[in-house]
Amino acid sequence: MLQLKNVKKDYVTSSETVHALKGISISFRKSEFVSILGPSGCGKTTLLNIVGGLDHYTDGDLVIGGRSTKEYKDRDWDVYRNHRVGFIFQSYNLIPHQTVLGNVELALTISGIGKEERIERAKRALDRVGLSNQYYKRPNQLSGGQCQRVAIARALVNDPEILLADEPTGALDTVTSVQIMDLIKEISNERLVIMVTHNPELAEEYSSRIVRLLDGEIIEDTNPMSDEEEAAEIAAEEAALAASEAEPETPVASEIEDKAVDAPAAKPVKAKKKKATTEKAKMSFFTAFRLSARNLLSKRGRTAMVSFAGSIGIIGIALVLAFSAGIKGYIASMQDDMLSGNPITIGETAYDLDAFSGMIDNATKTEIVKEANRIYINSVIEYMAKTNKQAQEIIIKNELTDDYINYLKAMPSDYYADLMFSYGININPNLFTDITTADGAQRLSIQRITDMYTQILSKTDYADLSYLIPMLAPSIKQAPSNTDYLLSQYELIGENSKVATGVNEIMLVVDGDDELSDLLLARYGYYSQDEFLKIIDKATADEEAPAPEGYRDSFSYEELIGKTFTYYPTNSIYEKIDTSGMSPMELMISEKMYPSGYQYLSDASDISAEGIELKVVGILSPKDGLQFGAISSGIYYTEALTDYVLEKNADKSNGFMSFLADDANVDKLAISYNEQSVYGTIYSFTFTYDHDNNPETTNNHTGMSVVTYSSDMSSMVSSMIGGGESVTFSDQRDMLMRTFGGNDHTNNITIFPKSFDEMYLVSDYLERWNEKGTISFTLDGKEYSIADTERNEIEFTNTLELVIGLVNTMIDIVSYALIAFTSVSLIVSTVMIGIITYVSVVERIKEIGVIRSLGGRKKDVSHLFNAETFIIGSISGLMGITATYLISLVVNLILRPLINYPNIAALPIGNAIFLVALSIGLTLISGLIPASSAAKKDPVVALRTE
Repeated sequence: MLQLKNVKKDYVTSSETVHALKGISISFRKSEFVSILGPSGCGKTTLLNIVGGLDHYTDGDLVIGGRSTKEYKDRDWDVYRNHRVGFIFQSYNLIPHQTVLGNVELALTISGIGKEERIERAKRALDRVGLSNQYYKRPNQLSGGQCQRVAIARALVNDPEILLADEPTGALDTVTSVQIMDLIKEISNERLVIMVTHNPELAEEYSSRIVRLLDGEIIEDTNPMSDEEEAAEIAAEEAALAASEAEPETPVASEIEDKAVDAPAAKPVKAKKKKATTEKAKMSFFTAFRLSARNLLSKRGRTAMVSFAGSIGIIGIALVLAFSAGIKGYIASMQDDMLSGNPITIGETAYDLDAFSGMIDNATKTEIVKEANRIYINSVIEYMAKTNKQAQEIIIKNELTDDYINYLKAMPSDYYADLMFSYGININPNLFTDITTADGAQRLSIQRITDMYTQILSKTDYADLSYLIPMLAPSIKQAPSNTDYLLSQYELIGENSKVATGVNEIMLVVDGDDELSDLLLARYGYYSQDEFLKIIDKATADEEAPAPEGYRDSFSYEELIGKTFTYYPTNSIYEKIDTSGMSPMELMISEKMYPSGYQYLSDASDISAEGIELKVVGILSPKDGLQFGAISSGIYYTEALTDYVLEKNADKSNGFMSFLADDANVDKLAISYNEQSVYGTIYSFTFTYDHDNNPETTNNHTGMSVVTYSSDMSSMVSSMIGGGESVTFSDQRDMLMRTFGGNDHTNNITIFPKSFDEMYLVSDYLERWNEKGTISFTLDGKEYSIADTERNEIEFTNTLELVIGLVNTMIDIVSYALIAFTSVSLIVSTVMIGIITYVSVVERIKEIGVIRSLGGRKKDVSHLFNAETFIIGSISGLMGITATYLISLVVNLILRPLINYPNIAALPIGNAIFLVALSIGLTLISGLIPASSAAKKDPVVALRTE
């Protein structure tokens, strides 16, 4: 039974208080057709809204099934509207973007009914009102009468106890009105129907009871409940309520919501038990999502424009991240190449990069407080002294002990591709090859050939640059011993070409264009003297002049592979001479220089000892895409030859090696320019040079070649002058011993990590040597344990780690700055989406009222618009990411041939997901205020909104 006890309703405005209802008391039977009549403004609709739970009374009480509603919470009212009451509105209040079936299903959806049952019950309700063939039409495809039938079906689908109709025929023609009234009359036989109408004829014809209102009060009730009827109904309801409260499985409505089972009012015991396990009013987020999706789909044009506007900020940030990741990827792709070309090195001399940074930081001038009328001194000498001190602090001397060498050898082999030990050897003075000169075919040392060509260039237009030949023409060097490592970066070219591995094998390495330096080929005897002069002729001639006859610009693989060289031990290439009684001038005239009593034999015909023949067995070419390799263009010998050189020169008991090893001879190695002594042996040569490509002015030249102990002597001397230290005779002797392989103590170590990750493992391993405590390791089955007091600190050089770190830091800084800049558009688009969402709220106010009238909670309304912003945010994010990938594709296609890298713009999938989530998050935030505003809408006001 439904009872109103002295119900009052006041509307407070800024200027007055309107008393809409002035103490209404009335009881309704469980099954009857009640019409409420009265003039406009008398309180009919207010009364109907209070009975339906859309509006709340100011005073009095509404009793439902014997339970007062004074303690009802919002969720209790929501469940009440969803399960106890059905609404039929004059203007239908159908949701336009839903189908007929979807409109009817909505009440069941809010109830939490499963999809299959929901569809079945909705179709059954539509069949009952005569719309069995109209399930999937939209409201704008129906007539007014059909729309009202849909509204009735929606009101009945949840089998409510009370049906409330507000002018159900007000917008219908007479014939349709009769049909609708007949249907409502039929419904009133099984439940309470309360209808508000202005039409007394309809009320008289169809109602079983008419209640008239005037100025908020009941002035007539044609069939009021008698006291006996009320007493009987109350007794029955109290008994049912007592039984319900005694049943622990039947919770009250406020508890049911927490358990997802809602039942706000007491009912007969049987019905109570049935409803208690099924009643609830809670729209799932999926339902809200579906409703919002259909609404957005119905306005697809605007949705697309809003989503695109929202995606602009995402596109900007995504492109910045794409290029940042692409550039880092490009750097990462070069890291292994760069790592090969920039290995970790440990030398007897190293540089402290931290001290270097400090030198830069401290390069500022000290500020002093100056007095007026005085001139202060800017001390350049003091600045030079500080700079020199700082420069000395940068240079670090490493003592590479045997323990440290063993520690390096014990490093896990998984860390590196190759570990190369160097001894400062230069085999050019000991290496001989065949060459054709003006004096005929000869077998000369590489040292003599180099010095000869240097002297020839000094007679040409390039005389000022001739001294650079030893530096511009690469010396023969030791190659890494790991063949697999080399072949991972280089490929063999030429028939029967292979990687040099044996003691008597050497190899050539060409550059990325399969080219070799002409100076390199000339230095190592591939060019004859005449061919070398043709190169000079071609270089000095006009660009349009034809190449001189005999000019050679290429070699076949067969001509390069197979060339032989001979290595002679040091004692074999230095011959002791009798200098007693000879002055320096006499020695010069006889072309015999006195390097402390020894002359250098640069012609193999003068050497009687046996040498070891070396043969070029292969040519290596960098693989496509390789930009930094382990070895550069040049000529290379093997680790086995290094071991052979050390072995052959280890005997210092005789010959030149004995002379160098004798401490008594140290002072005889002095280079005294004041005494005009010459450090080397002089040999003469002749050549013909055409200065102006005119045979009539061609000149014959005779020159002298001064062959020293080492062409790299000057650079080696310079390397020993760290921090302004002077070079002693002993230093010179040590350098010569290294040059000729007479010192088997490692002076430089090169480590090629396998990858950038392993580089950090190598760095960590090297740094452990400098840590406190005892270091233990195993090498060749022998255990080593070295205390920190027995270890000197060793500095290593890893420039690549520093450079890559700086580059990545700069990329990050630029990326952050660009992201901050592009975020402005993202914020603007977010605000715009918030405004559009508010517009959507305004457009869907009536839908809000419908959902609330069907039992939807405030949260459900809020979820409805949160779902809308979620969808827009998702579409914006996906559009932005899609656009970014398309733009990246175009950019990559354009730049790929220019930078030889496939993906300079590459947005990582993780960043893409993050940006979509960011777009969703920002749009959800932007929609919070509009969604909250929507949730607070008064359902009564919302339903009246047009």
